[in-house]
Amino acid sequence: MRGVMHTGTSMADVQTVCFEAAEQVIERCRSVALFSETPAGTTRTFLCQAMHECHAFLRSWMEDAGMKVAVDRVGNLRGLYPGKTTGAPTFVLGSHLDSVPDAGAFDGVLGVAIAISLVQLLEGRRLPYALEIVGFSEEEGVRFGIPFIGSRGWLRQLPADLLQAKDKAGISVAEAIQRFGAGAGEHVLNESSRRIGFLEFHIEQGPVLDNLGLPVALVTAIAGQTRASVTFRGKANHAGTTPMHLRKDAAAGVAEWIGEVEQLAHSVEGLVATVGAVEVLPGASNVIAGEATASLDVRHPDDQVRNMAAQKLLSRAEEIAAARSLTVEHSIRMNQPAVPMDGCLLSTLEKAFAGVGVEPHRMVSGAGHDAIIIAEHMPAAMIFLRSPAGISHHPAETVRAEDVEIALRVGSAFLDQLLAPELR
Repeated sequence: MRGVMHTGTSMADVQTVCFEAAEQVIERCRSVALFSETPAGTTRTFLCQAMHECHAFLRSWMEDAGMKVAVDRVGNLRGLYPGKTTGAPTFVLGSHLDSVPDAGAFDGVLGVAIAISLVQLLEGRRLPYALEIVGFSEEEGVRFGIPFIGSRGWLRQLPADLLQAKDKAGISVAEAIQRFGAGAGEHVLNESSRRIGFLEFHIEQGPVLDNLGLPVALVTAIAGQTRASVTFRGKANHAGTTPMHLRKDAAAGVAEWIGEVEQLAHSVEGLVATVGAVEVLPGASNVIAGEATASLDVRHPDDQVRNMAAQKLLSRAEEIAAARSLTVEHSIRMNQPAVPMDGCLLSTLEKAFAGVGVEPHRMVSGAGHDAIIIAEHMPAAMIFLRSPAGISHHPAETVRAEDVEIALRVGSAFLDQLLAPELR
């Protein structure tokens, strides 16, 4: 494959080379999707057997691109592409290789494939810094109910209690790591080099870019999340013999509150609020509900707005319960602050966008990503690629070759502009 960074290469040639590379990226993502725990569809959880096959496939591509490759202590697939000089700082590109059950082919894997392709497009040319490509072993939280094991382990931030968490088969995280054989050959990786930042390419997993007709976007922040459980309690009784004015119907209370959740979300710019799970007890068609428990998920890029919205919704639950002679209680399950992306990296990416003639649309990510964890330790940034029809976490998930081509051109331009004085 021809490189894109040589002096004198025309814009048309660059586009042609990157489009060929984009088609290869898509083909290889679809190949990785075949490595699955299930015979039909794609399900690839933390350190399952199928992850060995995934690693072998990507390792070959990474080595062909000139990288030293190893699997680290938590099963992350990592490649190192040396810089011009020994001891040069390192910039990191990557995403995750695990999936949700019955997944599509591009969530996570696309970011790894684009990263490898960017190294391949250098055709052996060395940069003033090294590149580390990481395929994180876990992000989705499917197997152990704990997300970001891969990126936490990469940063050496795995606490002992997390290592003892068990899956449905009773296997702990520590045992899963041991059985997988993680860490073999890890000595080939140079971890003494200073990491100057992290960039993750990812499908949007939503309909915004598709609705705007845009191929890619800069992620300015990852929205903060509040998750809670809200339980209304009334009195179970016979559905046919209890007059309406004498009922204490917990299901009616939770239904009214769900409407309040939707109404508030519509009234606050940038706010999303969701009740995704409701459990009603005793759960019989001819019995008035004595108890109803609902989940609450509130997200916004401004933590103050998010916290105020969540508190207002919990207060409304109390008001609704009092008006209906019910009781209510809640518990907070998660309070994840918003994570802004690094301003210097965003500025460099904007220049890269402009350099290839693409408008740098800015947006907030409503979903969580590995960049949440990594941004606490080094400058981090994300680029979203359009998700046609907004579909993700589904076998119909896809990307367009022309969007991947643009992402590769932006990425190549970014790597050439990266080592600005503010990042040295």
